[in-house]
Amino acid sequence: MAAEQQAGARRVDEDVALRAILEGTASTTGREFFRALVQSLAVALDTRGAWLTEYDEQAGRLRSLAFWLGDRFIDSFEYAVEGTPCETVVRERRLVHLPDRILDLYPSNPVEFPERVVSYLGVPLLGAEERILGHLSVVDVRPMPEEKRLFTVFRLFATRAMAEMRRLRLEEDLRERQEKLSQLVDSAMDAIVEMDAELRITMLNASAEKLFTCSCARARGGDAELLLGPAAKQRLEALVQELRRRGPGGRSLWIPGGLAAAPAEGTPFPAEASLSQYEAGGRPFYTLILRSVNDRLQAEQTIRTLSATTEYLQEQIAQERGFEGVVGRSPSLAAALRAVAQVAETSATVLITGETGTGKELFARAIHERSPRRDRPLVTVNCAAIPATLMESEFFGHERGAFTGATQRREGRFALANGGTIFLDEVGELPLDLQSKLLRVLQEGEFEPVGGSRTRRVDVRVIAATNRDLEAAARTGTFRADLYYRLGVFPLRLPPLRERGDDVVLLAEVISAKLARSLGRPACPLAPSDVSALRAYDWPGNVRELRNVLERALITSHDGHLRLERVLPSTGQALAPQAELRRPLTQILSKGGLRRLERENMVLALERANGRVGGRGGAADLVGVSPSTFKSRMKALGIRRAVMSAGRDGAPQAGMGEDGG
Repeated sequence: MAAEQQAGARRVDEDVALRAILEGTASTTGREFFRALVQSLAVALDTRGAWLTEYDEQAGRLRSLAFWLGDRFIDSFEYAVEGTPCETVVRERRLVHLPDRILDLYPSNPVEFPERVVSYLGVPLLGAEERILGHLSVVDVRPMPEEKRLFTVFRLFATRAMAEMRRLRLEEDLRERQEKLSQLVDSAMDAIVEMDAELRITMLNASAEKLFTCSCARARGGDAELLLGPAAKQRLEALVQELRRRGPGGRSLWIPGGLAAAPAEGTPFPAEASLSQYEAGGRPFYTLILRSVNDRLQAEQTIRTLSATTEYLQEQIAQERGFEGVVGRSPSLAAALRAVAQVAETSATVLITGETGTGKELFARAIHERSPRRDRPLVTVNCAAIPATLMESEFFGHERGAFTGATQRREGRFALANGGTIFLDEVGELPLDLQSKLLRVLQEGEFEPVGGSRTRRVDVRVIAATNRDLEAAARTGTFRADLYYRLGVFPLRLPPLRERGDDVVLLAEVISAKLARSLGRPACPLAPSDVSALRAYDWPGNVRELRNVLERALITSHDGHLRLERVLPSTGQALAPQAELRRPLTQILSKGGLRRLERENMVLALERANGRVGGRGGAADLVGVSPSTFKSRMKALGIRRAVMSAGRDGAPQAGMGEDGG
């Protein structure tokens, strides 16, 4: 009978414990649930205190979620587990019962209770995959004997605490996943549109809001037709039916050919797209993912332009500039520099005129570097060096397959110069059909690439240069008059070296020092005889010829002296026909006479070079101009190198056109 009474008492105690758990925690969750649970636990087990903690495994610390001691809650209770009974609970994942003399068993226990406790009972709280979430424990100021009733009731409370901790962890994980998913969807570059079974919009991500210029709040609940237009909506309905026919095995499809979206508010655009379906709450939903083809084409265009610009600039950096800056103090040069200062800050078109070798490209760079466009490219085009058949492609680019050999799309020089400056050297050599297209770019700022149908717009400042008389060419019809006037908004004439006085000496000193460094030779100062030779010579090739002469002098110098008289013509004049060398000029020549004299001079140079234009000793080198300039003047003067006739000594001679005189 006594045993039965004792068992009945245990049942009553367990029932009381269960009732305490249910009544004390039924209407609470989270922190309030834990506070109610530890208070009920202390009452049910008749202990002085009870607490529930969460475990920070990395730090090796337990933090109290709720702690009841005596008649009050203890807040902010946290401690390291090392050296405490709790360490055995969480490390060995088992129940630990210390009925008495706890301080004797754990003398180094770092936990300081407000009251002197002597007994302890603790159990681990495990989560998924047996991971330690925390622990539940009770302490008392009296011994706590080992009783089955005590352990049973204690485990009931621990099970309830563990269930709530797991629930909270699941909620936290769910919130974290939802937050990550939301951030993932909103950070996606593609537009994502979620729709229900009736194709009503339920969600737009940030990219979709930007693409359709419509907020998610405004679009939610609206028909997909508002974003896609009637045609795309109709096609979408057919694709939804196809997905439904596929069943669970075919949840997504790529939309062949994409969709042509036509928003009710906004600009139509073609898009690559995919469609997928899923179910939530027993209802079907559809996800449409779009990417504007226009954005991709624009991105590809930007990449191509940047790549082409980089390649061009690398080529420009690799080229030798010839001389480092504008050197001189003559009044004529000072006037040209003042003109540069006046026009640089504007966007006006500049036409630089002057003889070959006067530094037209150098002045073009000076204008660009002093302009608001200085941070954008300066693109240089030598119009005389480009074959006529490729000139339009060089200027405006071409599409793939535009002509034989066009295996890929290419940007033209105007596209590369967008936002910056383009320098058209020897612009007088442009063919007439290209002159009209250049005029359109100057006036309208637009062009079409070769083989393309789409008009491109550019913002380019044009600086042109020529050593030809474009005004005369416009009168004779070999150069468009309207283009000449459009180019000549701000004419800038560069003085030839013979008009610059002692600038030739200053230039010689600067150029010879630079050349000496590049050749690995010691610098050779100018002797009085060198200065006299520099002043006496006419310099028909100007600065370019000066550089060539100085380079030859440095190469042949062996004693630290240049001795320019050795490399300059003994007459002190430019290369001229033999007849002109025998007699002085007694009359003023007309424009036609000067043209004839230039032609004869070039023919003589070709004869002396045996028909060779380029290289050392070639006709261009003898005259003191670049091979490309020499060839362009041959074309302009009607000199045909291919037509050769035997001279008196059997040497080949260059022929002339009908106007050769």
